Amino acid sequence: MASLVSSAFTISSTKDALSSISQKHYFLHSSLPRKINSSNSKSSLGVKCAAIGNGLFTQTTQEVRRIVPDNKQGLPTVKIVYVVLEAQYQSSLTAAVQSLNNNQMDASFEVVGYLVEELRDKATYNTFCKDLEDANIFIGSLIFVEELALKVKVAVEKERDRLDAVLVFPSMPEVMRLNKLGSFSMSQLGQSKSPFFQLFKGKKQSAGFADSMLKLVRTLPKVLKYLPSDKAQDARLYILSLQFWLGGSPDNLQNFLKMISGSYVPALKGTKMEYSDPVLYLDSGIWHPLAPCMYDDVKEYLNWYNTRRDANEKLRSPKAPIIGLVLQRSHIVTGDDSHYVAVIMELEAKGAKVIPIFAGGLDFSGPVERFLVDPVTKKPFVHSAISLTGFALVGGPARQDHPRAIEALRKLDVPYIVALPLVFQTTEEWLNSTLGLHPIQVALQVALPELDGGMEPIVFAGRDPRTGKSHALHKRVDQLCTRAIKWAELKRKTKTEKKLAITVFSFPPDKGNVGTAAYLNVFSSIFSVLKELKRDGYNVEGLPETSEALIEEVIHDKEAQFSSPNLNVAYKMGVREYQSLTPYATSLEESWGKPPGNLNSDGENLLVYGKQYGNVFIGVQPTFGYEGDPMRLLFSKSASPHHGFAAYYSFVEKIFKADAVLHFGTHGSLEFMPGKQVGMSDVCYPDSLIGNIPNVYYYAANNPSEATIAKRRSYANTISYLTPPAENAGLYKGLKQLSELISSYQSLKDTGRGPQIVSSIISTAKQCNLDKDVELPDEGVEITAKERDLVVGKVYSKIMEIESRLLPCGLHVIGEPPSAMEAIATLVNIAALDRAEEEISSLPSILAETVGREIEDVYRGSDKGILKDVELLRQITEASRGAVTAFVERTTNKKGQVVDVADKLSSILGFGINEPWVQYLSNTKFYRADRDKLRTLFVFLGECLKLVVADNELGSLKQALEGKYVEPGPGGDPIRNPKVLPTGKNIHALDPQAIPTTAAMQSAKVVVERLIERQKADNGGKYPETVALVLWGTDNIKTYGESLAQVLWMIGVLPVADTLGRVNRVETVSLEELGRPRIDVVVNCSGVFRDLFINQMNLLDRAVKMVAELDEPAEMNFVRKHALEQAETLGIDIREAATRVFSNASGSYSSNINLAVENSSWNDEKQLQDMYLSRKSFAFDSDAPGAGMSEKRKVFEMALSTADATFQNLDSSEISLTDVSHYFDSDPTNLVQNLRKDGKKPSAYIADTTTANAQVRTLSETVRLDARTKLLNPKWYEGMMSSGYEGVREIEKRLTNTVGWSATSGQVDNWVYEEANTTFIQDEEMLNRLMNSNPNSFRKMVQTFLEANGRGYWDTSEQNIEKLRQLYSEVEDKIEGIDR
Repeated sequence: MASLVSSAFTISSTKDALSSISQKHYFLHSSLPRKINSSNSKSSLGVKCAAIGNGLFTQTTQEVRRIVPDNKQGLPTVKIVYVVLEAQYQSSLTAAVQSLNNNQMDASFEVVGYLVEELRDKATYNTFCKDLEDANIFIGSLIFVEELALKVKVAVEKERDRLDAVLVFPSMPEVMRLNKLGSFSMSQLGQSKSPFFQLFKGKKQSAGFADSMLKLVRTLPKVLKYLPSDKAQDARLYILSLQFWLGGSPDNLQNFLKMISGSYVPALKGTKMEYSDPVLYLDSGIWHPLAPCMYDDVKEYLNWYNTRRDANEKLRSPKAPIIGLVLQRSHIVTGDDSHYVAVIMELEAKGAKVIPIFAGGLDFSGPVERFLVDPVTKKPFVHSAISLTGFALVGGPARQDHPRAIEALRKLDVPYIVALPLVFQTTEEWLNSTLGLHPIQVALQVALPELDGGMEPIVFAGRDPRTGKSHALHKRVDQLCTRAIKWAELKRKTKTEKKLAITVFSFPPDKGNVGTAAYLNVFSSIFSVLKELKRDGYNVEGLPETSEALIEEVIHDKEAQFSSPNLNVAYKMGVREYQSLTPYATSLEESWGKPPGNLNSDGENLLVYGKQYGNVFIGVQPTFGYEGDPMRLLFSKSASPHHGFAAYYSFVEKIFKADAVLHFGTHGSLEFMPGKQVGMSDVCYPDSLIGNIPNVYYYAANNPSEATIAKRRSYANTISYLTPPAENAGLYKGLKQLSELISSYQSLKDTGRGPQIVSSIISTAKQCNLDKDVELPDEGVEITAKERDLVVGKVYSKIMEIESRLLPCGLHVIGEPPSAMEAIATLVNIAALDRAEEEISSLPSILAETVGREIEDVYRGSDKGILKDVELLRQITEASRGAVTAFVERTTNKKGQVVDVADKLSSILGFGINEPWVQYLSNTKFYRADRDKLRTLFVFLGECLKLVVADNELGSLKQALEGKYVEPGPGGDPIRNPKVLPTGKNIHALDPQAIPTTAAMQSAKVVVERLIERQKADNGGKYPETVALVLWGTDNIKTYGESLAQVLWMIGVLPVADTLGRVNRVETVSLEELGRPRIDVVVNCSGVFRDLFINQMNLLDRAVKMVAELDEPAEMNFVRKHALEQAETLGIDIREAATRVFSNASGSYSSNINLAVENSSWNDEKQLQDMYLSRKSFAFDSDAPGAGMSEKRKVFEMALSTADATFQNLDSSEISLTDVSHYFDSDPTNLVQNLRKDGKKPSAYIADTTTANAQVRTLSETVRLDARTKLLNPKWYEGMMSSGYEGVREIEKRLTNTVGWSATSGQVDNWVYEEANTTFIQDEEMLNRLMNSNPNSFRKMVQTFLEANGRGYWDTSEQNIEKLRQLYSEVEDKIEGIDR
């Protein structure tokens, strides 16, 4: 965000300037100029963090931590080098060394310290190695970042034998092995039998490890004292060192240095250095800056608290909210606690009591249960809790134990906020960064706490570059404390007085689109939520009788005589009122002029749309505002929110005074407003807009990536909802006839009628436009029996593919879980995947084995159109459906509800004979199927069935509104990962350093090889030199990084995991092993992928550059070939020329092509291509990760111009190419054609891994499959129509997205539009249903047909067009309320 450093405030790259800035209290943002640079002005490009120093995140160096003594008395000098994760030891160690040097007795001390993160910088690392050359003692602590841990290991290993002592406190095993004190060493770590080493073994090196280490530290010195051997003495001193270190105070560290120097530095051998024992602090307890001591009993603490003399009136009140705080002990003992004090004081000033607890290990779950929950009543002492450590509750930066954390937080049962102190950046590095938080900190301190159910990652403390001490960021602390108290209020207020603002979305802006959300019937869901809240005691006065009536009241202005084009106006806000309620209003004027502007306004006032029922307000969130303006869509950075948008949130917070806001469905625009990616400051728009309202957000369970953005950028408590149950697409019209013809061919093919039936099959297939997908012979040409089988086999295989495709039918309603029968298709698909890690075989593979086949072979044969394989696959599919149906029927009652599955199952599983699936299969050719494998599988399916039909979506919402803890759970595809169920969990993504997994890498290899095979087959056997592809956030979460792994395999590298299972390195695969050339890639990462997986972007960029620098022949390494050409043309070095990882500028999302297409606001395809280039040409550079995303348009264009193929992945049945606009929004097919010197159109491919049989199809094949299974399929559109108003919009959306594909790729066949016109416009009855259910969306549909024709994508008869024009004016009149 350019606002933070605008032209008036440039930072020069000199050291003095930095220190002078840090002296001013510049972190009080008030001194920052408020002017916001507009997105297209030149000055905003001036903010390159690279201007400062090395382009890394951390600009500080070891020199601020170097002390060289002025040794006047010529005493022996002891040199100490230390490396730590966080800077809290810096001030304490510095103080210790200075006081040792001041009263020089036996030695003088030289010391220098490094933060792990600084070692990324080459120069700093070289200085570190030099410092070690003449050091006596090395100390390391909490070194958990693999690439840096290895650097430390290499440097220290060289000097280890020469050093007098090496002390490493809890870190990665590789570094721990460096320890040596006299005869004590840890080089055998993890192999030895001694109790000390047992600690480091085993999987559970998590919190338990740190805790058992602490116990050991307490008891061992006493035991070891009495053992005679030197070995025991050395071990005892190591343990004492650890005690001194964990004690952290300057006194403790002074004695520590004396003890080690006196015992191990040869020059001091004869001198007796006196030291006292460590001063031990409580390992865990309660600490308050004003309290006389630390407490390890809540009752004692509360007694002291309630008798405080300094407490104000509010604090004494029994009604005061109580907030629990979780602190890190090391900050308290080292005296680096001013940021903790600030939070405590701020909360008390706002009238909240506090219970600040701390722990010394990495496991805070014990202290949470001990100090924050009443042991007798089991009720919490607090109303909300904030962890100020930034770490996961159990395990900190090392191995986490999330189930244990969740168990502790469930007992606590209050909202749990995890706020962040800056660790790897100084305050000003963070303020200047468009990314916000350092990627490693995002992984450790944002992603991991989310797995515990933590929310609201607000940066509350910065770090001083010189002293390394933390300091509070006052405006952020204010935001954090206000929000924590608001969450606490939800626990204390009665239901009748709570106010709730339900926010719905309207996207694209049109009256027919109010209440848009993925897969959700929004108004029926709101209606069901409000009925439940009313029953529960909330004040929902005047709620209409039906959900249809609710729609009418929200979308029609009751004062207008006819149905007006406007929504119902809930509030008119005058300009002066708006300005006084919205402190940041002036910063919006640069983009939008003076208020009120022309969006959400009547020219005088700003209008808030919606309707109030008692204490519930249903409001319509305004849209971005620039979707209709082609010029604004071209800006490379997104514009600020407009005045109407800001007025909406000011109304909700300050006039309606909501206690909570409920954003309804996936998804709105709030969380995609400009600002830092993660760790926002107070000039980031999402932070300003949400203000201090607790935000609860219903999010589709299958979209964890965007849900994570909502959590991090709009501080949402995201509650998952189910996507509608899937069904098989089935066959209809001509496709159904075909399948009947094929079955008669199979029974009659050897009689004389064979050829005749085949010619009917060929002509029917042509009528159904299948000739585009299957090569059909001309009619009347004689073909042999073998060829006939092949033709029929291919058509059959295509029809089976259409029939078995999964579709979500209809729309989900919150609080209405699917019935058991509706869950069958989902279970069949769950059963179709092998789950090796759980030792569950898939149903198709069990059945194939019965007839002596491998299921993979059957898939391959069926794909080739071998008739007997197609038929076998159909039988396997049918038997799978039958067996699962038989099983489900046995576990449900007459009403179709699942009765107690456990009882029914045990009765089913008790007797082998009458297992329903065995009974079913006994009448098929698969009667010999393996019983044990089947039983294992069906026990698993039984578990899944319970989860599918469980309903917790309303329950979780009520918990959130009552200020309780909402249990976290992963988001993703329920078919791949049934742990996503039951819904109603607080969605989280995954640990970003955990991908790609080994399994994902396996799947990726298969897809890449198929893609290359397909491209060679279509292009005369030539390898593609470059593939342009897209990485999506959600897909990589669902598949654990499959598409990421595909990129790595194309260029021929493999990811390498460290000892903690995290992936931060890659290594190349030799050309011999690869067996083909390395293929160049152009990677377009979605804005969401960039936010969630910045570490992986770093990994990819390092991988591509590594491959470009390999000494290999150009014809075997296309990455190198192209990078060398581009380096020469552009006059840059090869590393910069090998830039291949692109995305949007930080804080911006999408190429805006989707907005242009949805709002018909574009002139020609060139304009769309310009949008893509201007918005997507920002590169991530692993050589300067701190610089964030920087524009590299030239390299981007040159790289794209070499692409022979474009490629995307589909990974789950709910979302296909035409369901959402994201896919065509990032498709560069036509753009590449324009950039290529030969003007050749690249091949476009889509990999489909939605089923066990992964496919690579062309884009046009996929668009056809999509049209046949969704838009033109009666099963699908009737399912949609049953949702009425919302359903019409869903149908219109699919048509608009199809036009999007025509615009970006030109791969949509004419017949798709023709058939759609026949289905929805030529059919009078259908036409009237559409027009009456949602006239606004129907108008958009007619307009889209006309637009497709006008832009040359659909060639049709003049009378069709005439009819559409006539319809358009009819529906216009209807909307305007004119009766002719």
